Amino acid sequence: MSGQYVHIKRKKYAAGLLWQPLVAGFTPRAYAYKLSRGIDRRLNKYISYNDMIGLGARVNGHRSGMSSVAVEIVDALPGYASMLSAFAVDNKFVLVAVRNGVIIYDLLFDSEADAREKYAELAEIPDWNALFAPAAWGMPRAVERDLTDLISGSSHGVLRSISRLGTGLISFILLFLFALQFLYIFREPINEMFSAKPQIAQQNPELVAEYKRQIEEKNKELDKEFNMRQPVPVEPLVMPFDSLPSPAERADLCYRAIGFLMQPVTGWNQTVSECGETHAFATFKRSFGTLDDFYSMAANIMPGVFVQEISDDEILVRAKLPERVVAPSHETRDSDEIVRELTSRFQAINLDANMTVVVDAVSNETQSVELYVVEISAESKLVPSQFMLIFDDFSGVYMTKAAWNVARRTWNYEVIIYAK
Repeated sequence: MSGQYVHIKRKKYAAGLLWQPLVAGFTPRAYAYKLSRGIDRRLNKYISYNDMIGLGARVNGHRSGMSSVAVEIVDALPGYASMLSAFAVDNKFVLVAVRNGVIIYDLLFDSEADAREKYAELAEIPDWNALFAPAAWGMPRAVERDLTDLISGSSHGVLRSISRLGTGLISFILLFLFALQFLYIFREPINEMFSAKPQIAQQNPELVAEYKRQIEEKNKELDKEFNMRQPVPVEPLVMPFDSLPSPAERADLCYRAIGFLMQPVTGWNQTVSECGETHAFATFKRSFGTLDDFYSMAANIMPGVFVQEISDDEILVRAKLPERVVAPSHETRDSDEIVRELTSRFQAINLDANMTVVVDAVSNETQSVELYVVEISAESKLVPSQFMLIFDDFSGVYMTKAAWNVARRTWNYEVIIYAK
């Protein structure tokens, strides 16, 4: 693979980064480290931008301090939440796609034919706010822009190393140089300090005894004041499969929560509703109703929900899910056997599903354990209780998300299984 970077205005910009949304509860570096271990350990560079993480690799020519060409493009075209763009630069072709403010494609092509083919494929996706492409491609509705005119050179962030080894080495060198300078400046006082001192036996015995007594009394006072204790024992590892709800109860809860939120409100159309781990939420788009209409009806049919105005024409409604009884549950089969069995089951009912195996880590101050997790996602007409019957004889099952798509009238599911 050729270097995944381009030269613009005598400066290198990284391209071909792998972008992922930043998960709540993680710092950018920690989440970048987690992603690199789960995807490809060669991804050793990261950049943080707008609640996203972009991963790069040194083997692709990415270096610390290098700006991202995708970030420069998004910053230069801030008015487009969904944008498909392609630019010819440095005898290569940069393709960047953004959907709802999230970078979903950041690609660099050596071949114009490959770049044009990928652009044409993505252009078939509806609802792009803007299309940019070379005029020679003849793409419908696409406008040609010169990338060098868009690049400002003042990017919001640069690539950094995921590993802390480089930072630690620099800190050690600086500390060593400081120590040398300190020893040089204070060489005379230090020599004095290590010169021969009078022995205790040559000093006044009464003064020495009094000094020792005062030290012992002071130590007793400090022990009493701070109540010195033994080190606190390290808490045992808490595994995520030690507290899982019943899959059937979880499915029923999500179905009822979504039904509670997706009630008809005059003048407002439901778009999507989702059941997460702790909350369920739904979004409504205005057709001819007013905000007053929505609030007055929601207070009657959805009491106790949280309402957020995303805009004058869009409202989000959120409800907290009740607590459920949890119990330990862990599958005894390995990940490969689980994937094989589930593939057969989905084939039997003619349902497409995506399955991946990821390795997660649970750790405390003294130990770390790797977990093998099978992640399944599927779109189906089956309601949650029917869909979860597919996993009826599996253990360690948890449905992380169930979403109802009003336009397609289908359910989207995400399920994980903690494997052996």
